[in-house]
Amino acid sequence: MVKIVGIAGSLRPDSYSQIALAVAAQKVQALGAEVEILDLRQMQLPFCDGGKEYPQYPDVQRLQDTVGQADGLILVSPEYHGGVSGVLKNTLDLMSFDQLSGKVAGFISVLGGQVNSNALNELRVILRWVHAWSIPEQVAIGQAWQAFTPEGKISDEKLSQRLDHFAKSLVDNTRKLRGVD
Repeated sequence: MVKIVGIAGSLRPDSYSQIALAVAAQKVQALGAEVEILDLRQMQLPFCDGGKEYPQYPDVQRLQDTVGQADGLILVSPEYHGGVSGVLKNTLDLMSFDQLSGKVAGFISVLGGQVNSNALNELRVILRWVHAWSIPEQVAIGQAWQAFTPEGKISDEKLSQRLDHFAKSLVDNTRKLRGVD
């Protein structure tokens, strides 16, 4: 079975990035994959200092082990100042080729304003650098404040369809590239 880990790079209590991750995870699970979400709001992660070990932060080992055992990733980032959130970048920096190489990754960005692909492109560069595979589908959710209902559902059918295509691509490509059923 395909194992996917989802990480959203936002620490806000009512984060649209976390909502988007939950929706994407449901769609991936509906296709038969196992999904584990690592909620960074509930983890104690230090700033990366370039070291390999962080014994005083057991959540770093948990992060590394969980991602290391996964076949693929869903990475969701709010776009701050035209790029990926510092929270998500730091989380990725706490890992290495050991955890990320060969993983299949799909990317979603969440913006308060108009859609663009800056954070998505940054994620592609970062993951390519550690030899992960990026799926061609990506989703940028602009004007996030109106993209979801108060219950955390998608309010736009076209966006829901894009997330369906994203989920299918992630599961299908992970099966092919990782050789799992």
